[in-house]
Amino acid sequence: MFASPAYAATGGSAAGGTLAFFNMVFPLLLIFVIFYFLLIRPQQRRMKAHQAMIMAVKPRDTAITSGGLIGKVTKVDEHEVELEVAQGVKVRVVKSMLSDVRPYGAKPAND
Repeated sequence: MFASPAYAATGGSAAGGTLAFFNMVFPLLLIFVIFYFLLIRPQQRRMKAHQAMIMAVKPRDTAITSGGLIGKVTKVDEHEVELEVAQGVKVRVVKSMLSDVRPYGAKPAND
């Protein structure tokens, strides 16, 4: 006698349980979509642009390293770049440590 009212109470909430699950999962999915478009996707684009810039480096370009060294590219290998930071001073740098490359012959900004 006591079991049937409890069974009836839980049987009526089965459809509501599905709705409650959807209400819990939907905000998490929405947050993931927002993170994807605001954080993940722009970072992937920046990485692709950086990879293209590194692959396009050639001698006589001006390169800036992530450590702040600025120099003229004198030699390019598969994984390394040789920079001339002063007259007769050459430094070997791993290509992935380049933060910016200015092509040779690029016009400076008009001030």
